[in-house]
Amino acid sequence: MQIVDQFLRKINYLRVSVTDRCDLRCVYCMKEKMNFLPKNEILSLEEIERLCDNFIELGVEKIRLTGGEPLVRKDVINLIKNLNYKKSNTKLKEITLTTNGSLLKKFARELKNNGINRINVSLDTIIEEKYKEITRFGNLNNVLDGIEEAKKNDIKVKINTVVFKNFNEEHISDLVSWANKNLLDITFIEVMPMSDTDIPRHMQFVSLDSTYKKLDMIYHFEKTNYRTGGPSNYYTSRNLDIKIGFITPLSNNFCASCNRIRISSTGKLYMCLGQNDFVDFREILRTDRGDNYIKEKIRFALSIKPRRHDFIINSGIKPYLNRHMNETGG
Repeated sequence: MQIVDQFLRKINYLRVSVTDRCDLRCVYCMKEKMNFLPKNEILSLEEIERLCDNFIELGVEKIRLTGGEPLVRKDVINLIKNLNYKKSNTKLKEITLTTNGSLLKKFARELKNNGINRINVSLDTIIEEKYKEITRFGNLNNVLDGIEEAKKNDIKVKINTVVFKNFNEEHISDLVSWANKNLLDITFIEVMPMSDTDIPRHMQFVSLDSTYKKLDMIYHFEKTNYRTGGPSNYYTSRNLDIKIGFITPLSNNFCASCNRIRISSTGKLYMCLGQNDFVDFREILRTDRGDNYIKEKIRFALSIKPRRHDFIINSGIKPYLNRHMNETGG
């Protein structure tokens, strides 16, 4: 069985936020003084696994664990281990992870041993002082050591970089050179208008059209058909040994091919990152409801999945999405 939404898009990719907590405070993701949710509002790992089971039975083939920072969640390796078992007897083909990399050195071997073969590492600069500035108190060397440890354990690492106005837009070619030297594919991402942080969203936003043009003048990109399941468009160059991706939710809408849905750390199923509508599974999981009812609600959610997001970044309009990225998951 393969679930489709009302526009007949096949939904085979589930992104699950396992926690709203993080050991960093990246300025485009959350406020410096965040009020994290009470633990009883966060889904237990058993509840997350039960939801995943139902999605897998409905045709989900890929699950990405996100946060916050997923590796700060206690016993998250047990969830990964249990999901990995399912690859041998269900339709599930892949489990991946998005991480800030700060704990990778500690967990890389366990991740590999439990079926994680590919991860995304969020890294917006390789300049130590600027890394502290964007993360507020992060240690760049921890991340670089974690990436090396992941590579040693044969985990394929892709770098995700948010292009941020007056912060890293002038250093993008340096990032590409570093990624190429280390044989790491890299994807550039536009700032998204989630709930306000300490800086207004329109003052953070840079269109990746301009970033692409600058890099294309250097590398003379060739478009590829390469896909990892997400919305990134990838390019290669004769002068590079890696792929360069661009995720452009505002400058170039990619919703026509959307195959994804998201479960927040609180159990809300968001059919679209750029919409506020959701179906709340926490109460369903915590009452006497069977799996058939859960599947019924999943099908209902897909029947109202919108055609496209409504992201807007404008100096006269505050972001209308009433949640931070750390709750929804990247």
